[in-house]
Amino acid sequence: MSAEMVSSTDTVEIYVPLLNEGTDVLRPTRGLLLGADVVQVLATTDYDPAVEEWEFPPGSRVRCVSEFRGGRQLLIARNRLS
Repeated sequence: MSAEMVSSTDTVEIYVPLLNEGTDVLRPTRGLLLGADVVQVLATTDYDPAVEEWEFPPGSRVRCVSEFRGGRQLLIARNRLS
């Protein structure tokens, strides 16, 4: 799916890893679907970079992978795209 074929309302739930938490933590948020596995990270309503350090902050373009966690299939941001 090309970015040209995706409307600005095509959002998906994604999970962004948090940094400096002492353990693996994933923050759920929404992302704008740009391609088959490419998403632009959107902020949560309570996003505060002083409280949480997201590995991929809002506005980042990322490649996501599907992973099985806690009995659910999740779309997790894994690589930043330029």
